[in-house]
Amino acid sequence: MSNTIRVALADDHVFVRDGIKSLLENEENIVVIGEANDGLEALAVVASQKPDLLIVDIKMPYLTGIEVIEQLRSENNLIKIVVLTMCESEEYVLKSVKAGADGYLLKGSSKEEFLKALHTVSNGGKYFSGDISSILVDQLTKPSLSVSKPITDDELMITKREKEILKLLLSGKGNKEIAEVLDISKRTAEVHRFNLMKKLKVKNLIELSNKATEFSLL
Repeated sequence: MSNTIRVALADDHVFVRDGIKSLLENEENIVVIGEANDGLEALAVVASQKPDLLIVDIKMPYLTGIEVIEQLRSENNLIKIVVLTMCESEEYVLKSVKAGADGYLLKGSSKEEFLKALHTVSNGGKYFSGDISSILVDQLTKPSLSVSKPITDDELMITKREKEILKLLLSGKGNKEIAEVLDISKRTAEVHRFNLMKKLKVKNLIELSNKATEFSLL
């Protein structure tokens, strides 16, 4: 059983996870050892079950698949990751690859291609379906710009709730206190804080305060 690929599934649609499990149940060297219904559960499953490979959707509650990948890579987790999604836009493909995905497949892919992708990635390779590969090739062949475009206020896309979280954070309140003030769970407060700091590209409260002032978010 040493060559068995231990897989975790992260998708907020149960029927999708059931479909993948059904597809894999007759594969002797692939076994599903964990499931997650959202991004936070995906991180928890990876931490507790330590699968060899994570199959993750992009659009999920709490944390997107891309954010899950970013979090795992920030922890230097070397788990193999295949994105399986309906999202075929260039934006999602490039963000997933940049975050550290090893493969990207659309949910309309055939069983044969799906299994090929899992084995390729498990063996240390990369796998991107035909249309996805074209996007990557196009991106690589585009002329590079030496001057980076500064982020704009509109591009930050800070939500009303995140602005509330921002004000409370900068007033010195922790996650538990924020949850009590806004009548939300501590877990939800943590997610909003994570997303806020990710959008503003900051790592601590000092940087958060500076960025908030820079973009007049208070």
